[in-house]
Amino acid sequence: MHMSRYPRVKLAHLPTPLEPMKNLSKTLGGPNIWIKRDDCTGLSSGGNKTRKLEFLMGDAIEKGADTIVTQGATQTNHGRQTAAACQVLGLECHILLERRATVDDFGEDYEKQGNVLINELYGAHLSFYEGGENMNALGQQYADDLSKQGKKAYFIPGGGSNAIGALGYVDCASELVRQADEMRLRIDHLTHGTGSSGTQAGLVAGMRCGGSNIPVMGVSVKAPHDVQLANVYKTACATAELLGLPGAILESDVLVDDRFTGPGYGFPDEGTLEAIKLCARNESILLDPVYSGKGMAGLIGMIREGYYKKDENVVFLHTGGSFALFAYQELIANIK
Repeated sequence: MHMSRYPRVKLAHLPTPLEPMKNLSKTLGGPNIWIKRDDCTGLSSGGNKTRKLEFLMGDAIEKGADTIVTQGATQTNHGRQTAAACQVLGLECHILLERRATVDDFGEDYEKQGNVLINELYGAHLSFYEGGENMNALGQQYADDLSKQGKKAYFIPGGGSNAIGALGYVDCASELVRQADEMRLRIDHLTHGTGSSGTQAGLVAGMRCGGSNIPVMGVSVKAPHDVQLANVYKTACATAELLGLPGAILESDVLVDDRFTGPGYGFPDEGTLEAIKLCARNESILLDPVYSGKGMAGLIGMIREGYYKKDENVVFLHTGGSFALFAYQELIANIK
């Protein structure tokens, strides 16, 4: 697909590596696990949001923006990478942070360390809100208010998850297929942690519209199955329409498993902590407790159930986020 049709700025180190996880595959007794290292996209130590921000920031700059407003949970990876992109591009950055989890849950480090610390280092303007608010609506209103004050504010929804942001993962789908072809690697499944929907939507649209049709399993990190499926499907359809292929996405193209969500968004359970430990001690790969840890917990759980067969090749998309480990020090320190 001809991605140069869309406004874009260069932020990421691409292509990201595609590597075998031989030790973890052996520990789990198969299948052949590979990892797509989108924790290595470069901007602010990497992560999946960099790909989305290339297109979102391209659109913002084309529209004359001088200020970016976005939102996320307290330890938002998206917020950190947005703040970094703003510094690179000379834009003012405002981040609205929702307290979905609090210091009562994870200690004082939760609102001082990890991504919060990095956001402050980048000079982002941070404001905190109680959990349960309609954060996208609040963010859009915040941007509108700044515009009334003379700013040229551009609002990016949580996770950078709209059709423009999802173009980053349409591009990733093409990149992954090219890498696999060059390595003569047959990919049977692709899996990752899915939250705000944009990453999975872009991958689904990219695989479907590009003709490779590799199934994309999203392990939900927050929403129940039906809600997450509907969110991903809606964004994937909008993305396909932006690509000029309306109607290309079927609801059956969207695969979601919500059994590994744990107590809720930002709350890792024992399966997530085990996944973090297994990847660290088998592959020296750092996962975060919010997205990639839950995504890997789902992959491990489905391997143990026999969903993935021993002779299959399964790619895990690492979405980054290891900075968040430092905000969960009390929890991570207890991993044995």
